[in-house]
Amino acid sequence: MDRDSGSKRKYFDYIVVGCGGIGSAALYWLSKRVPNGVLGIEQFSLGHANGGSQDHSRIIRMAYHDDAYTRLTPDTYKAWEELEKESGLQMLYRTGGIILARVGEHDHIVQQYADTMKANNIPCEWLTGSQLHRKFPQFTTDDRYVAVYQKDSGLVDAAIGNAVHVQLARGNGAAILENCAVLRIDRDKKGTVCVHTTRGDFFCRRVIVTAGAWINHVLGSLGVHVPIYVTQEQVTYLGTPHMRDFTKDKYPVWIFHSPAHDIYGLPIHGNSGTKVAVDAGGPVVTPDTRTFEPDAVREKVCLDLLQEILPSAIGPKLYTKTCLYAMPPDRNFIVDTCEKYGWKDVIVCNGAGHAYKFASLLGKILSEMAIDGTTKYDISAFNLDREALLDPNYEPVFLRSGSKVPASTKKQPDQAKL
Repeated sequence: MDRDSGSKRKYFDYIVVGCGGIGSAALYWLSKRVPNGVLGIEQFSLGHANGGSQDHSRIIRMAYHDDAYTRLTPDTYKAWEELEKESGLQMLYRTGGIILARVGEHDHIVQQYADTMKANNIPCEWLTGSQLHRKFPQFTTDDRYVAVYQKDSGLVDAAIGNAVHVQLARGNGAAILENCAVLRIDRDKKGTVCVHTTRGDFFCRRVIVTAGAWINHVLGSLGVHVPIYVTQEQVTYLGTPHMRDFTKDKYPVWIFHSPAHDIYGLPIHGNSGTKVAVDAGGPVVTPDTRTFEPDAVREKVCLDLLQEILPSAIGPKLYTKTCLYAMPPDRNFIVDTCEKYGWKDVIVCNGAGHAYKFASLLGKILSEMAIDGTTKYDISAFNLDREALLDPNYEPVFLRSGSKVPASTKKQPDQAKL
């Protein structure tokens, strides 16, 4: 058992399958309440770059367009702050955040964000493009743009967040198997859940599946299939020569909404430059067919927007890194048990390509569901019984001009064997 003792142990109270952002958080929160009772299983090495949970930085924000998320955001911050307090390491950085669009295009979305924050008593500031430029001179915007600013938005260090969750979980006695693929899940003759892996069989009271793009590979043996679109995404880091203007204390995270793309940016953090990317704009793939090759077209889309609104952010390309999103058609989280399929003791969570900001809180929620059978947080919008997961003709909300679904997969996303 990689770097863990107890390799001959077969029974654990709880097993977590997939130890990325959400899975590592579940390990941590479970281990706080059930020391020495938790096993994490990861098919690759910890910190791998095959999925979607590893990078320098991810946006965290109070600003959300939907109450289902906005109600959770204050507790999201509290979860990260508790982790920081216990570890002594900073993961959460408040830079402020901007949501913006051109007037007459997607300014109604900016208004929706503002309205949702107001309804949830989250302070925010409405800005014309000229006011945005005065507040943050890096933005060369005029009154052809509108924006909403929220002071508590910022970034979370994903790589450190994952590592801290894992290290603290191990400190609480959690065991972790790396480079260990799950083959299937079933029950033994006594009805105990059994997780069959390439390194042996393990038994538990409940299992939590946080397997990202491999979710249906794990759930398939239970007769469970979740409609998930796996897309290959990418982020680009630029070496701006104007570094002082793009540090975390001077440059906010931002999201630009347009009819064709949603594009986001982050300040310099870690050994990187400014970060920019198209959100959910990549081609539909499987974990087997994806490549690690950047798409020059999407790089250009980002650079064109920077030239328009943030020209001083542009510098030599440091690198472009690919990752995988795994998204239900409505791009909402899945947080539920598989009880309708006869598996109340199997809990599944999918982050829909935008969950890292919520990762620690989702881990806490999953631990409550596993240990207590319920959670105090409102996750009613994220159930397995909703229309988007039951209607095979539900049109994916995130597939725009940059991401086409082949006709053969439109009604059966991720139908290929993973």
